[in-house]
Amino acid sequence: MLSTGLPQGAVPKLERPGPLRERVYEALLELITTRALQPGQHLVESELAGHLGVSRQPVREALQRLNTEGWVDLRPAQGAFVHEPTEEEADQLLTVRTLLEAEAARLAAANTGTAGITALEELCAKGEQAVADGEVDLVVTLNAAFHAKVMELAGNVVLAELAGQVDRRVRWYYTPVARRRGKQSWIEHRALIAAIAERDESKATEIMRAHTEHTRQTYHRRERDA
Repeated sequence: MLSTGLPQGAVPKLERPGPLRERVYEALLELITTRALQPGQHLVESELAGHLGVSRQPVREALQRLNTEGWVDLRPAQGAFVHEPTEEEADQLLTVRTLLEAEAARLAAANTGTAGITALEELCAKGEQAVADGEVDLVVTLNAAFHAKVMELAGNVVLAELAGQVDRRVRWYYTPVARRRGKQSWIEHRALIAAIAERDESKATEIMRAHTEHTRQTYHRRERDA
């Protein structure tokens, strides 16, 4: 195992065709978001380049971009490290998420037809199965897909764009509490689907607000309860 904490072969080699710089950036961001690269972890250019099958230059450029966006900290004479989010940073992000998703739930209840409800139910069933199977990474992915579907059904392009800007950070914060939220999170999803199906805008808003607030509170309790 390398000092980056990634087993040999864990990261596929990148295809050469296309914008390599962007591919390296996306690969590293995904590894950070899923916490394959942990907060505070030292990022060694040569080792990351070896994992990805590229030279050090696109890795260096990707790290600089990730530093600008707040995912990586570049420390003089020490190198690059995955950013360690503060409790305040997480709280601010998750609070904004509540505002966006509560409005999305309201709009989804006003606009969603049978096909949309079916899509939400299918995602929920997959999420429940992933929880039962203990597949945490899949749970995180399906949770993001469920919330993205609600946002899509809301039908507000500007709202969706704003939500997209915070989506990856939401996943970053959700990953360490996904197991703890577990089945209860999907029970709340089921309740939301029912409210949307009933076209009850007020109830859908209330359920989504409580749902996202539970996640925020669980994140802040994660170390104390561990």
